Amino acid sequence: MTTKRDYYEILGVDRNSDEDQIKASYRKLALKYHPDRNPGDKEAEEQFKEAAEAYEVLRDPEKRNIYDHYGHKGLQGTGFSGFRGFEDIFSSFSDIFEDFFGFGTGRRSRTAARRGADLRYDLAISFMDAAFGVDTEIEIEKLENCPTCETTGCEPGTHPEDCRQCGGFGQISRTQGFFSIRTTCPHCRGEGRTISHPCPECRGTGRVERIKKVSVKIPAGVDTGSRLRLIGEGESGTRGGPPGDLYVFINVKPHHFFERNNNDIICQVPISFVQAALGADINVPTLTGEKKLRIPKGTQPGEVFRFKGEGIPSLRGHGRGNQIIQVLVKTPTGLTKKQESLLKEFGALESAKLSTKIKKMFKH
Repeated sequence: MTTKRDYYEILGVDRNSDEDQIKASYRKLALKYHPDRNPGDKEAEEQFKEAAEAYEVLRDPEKRNIYDHYGHKGLQGTGFSGFRGFEDIFSSFSDIFEDFFGFGTGRRSRTAARRGADLRYDLAISFMDAAFGVDTEIEIEKLENCPTCETTGCEPGTHPEDCRQCGGFGQISRTQGFFSIRTTCPHCRGEGRTISHPCPECRGTGRVERIKKVSVKIPAGVDTGSRLRLIGEGESGTRGGPPGDLYVFINVKPHHFFERNNNDIICQVPISFVQAALGADINVPTLTGEKKLRIPKGTQPGEVFRFKGEGIPSLRGHGRGNQIIQVLVKTPTGLTKKQESLLKEFGALESAKLSTKIKKMFKH
């Protein structure tokens, strides 16, 4: 019976070495004795397997503790008896070999769960719905788990089979120089299995297209470009994986009267030059109804007024913006003869008034 060497001696580390030191040492040995770099070298193959076995024990705190106290015999009670072959080693330490060569070397997991794809939906809403929020319903087309085969892709009563071309690994090997490079199997597309009797409903995919109605709660204060995430409303995952999410992108339709600037709303209100000159009380539309605005005497065209707190609610729930009102003084048209006469008289008085002001300016 062959006596096994000490695992610490194999890896060239002392018994106080930490996990990083042990891993670094194994990486060095695995690269040195890798079978693709030593084709046909039986001694290198044995050293490769020996280093892998030592690393498997010393990287595991529980196995390492047993080995430190009871040696190789102690490990027999744990069920660990080394590796059966290269494929077991590559599968167990695939992350390390991917670091070396940039490709996987392990058997593809047939039960690997995959998350479903995320979906996007563009939703157009009115200005008012954006301001105050709305509950709406949308229809989306997405892939859901097939109810007939329950995602297996197989006709009920049948099962998938190992791919004959890659033997169920999902990859095939080709030699390039000293290295054996693995690529995705073209026959099974990396799945490691094939379906001889596909499900008639999903045609072997395990998922079917369905149109689903989804309720969407639009919060108050959203704007064009706002994005809502509906967790789990994307496409179904495969092999038991979780579903993706649905992202709803908001597009707010323009309003005929209001414009938005952050959380403020802006509007323009026409007034007559008489109202501007003499002052007046006018009713101005707001998001919640009409509100009275006092126009003071002598208001100039383009002058701005403000309704505090009458703008868009904050998405964060902290108050509302303001409503900015810009007045537009309208020049009257279609005047009657009497109106023209009164305006001429007014104009003469204004002209005389202005002339007096100018004379006073020159005197000083």
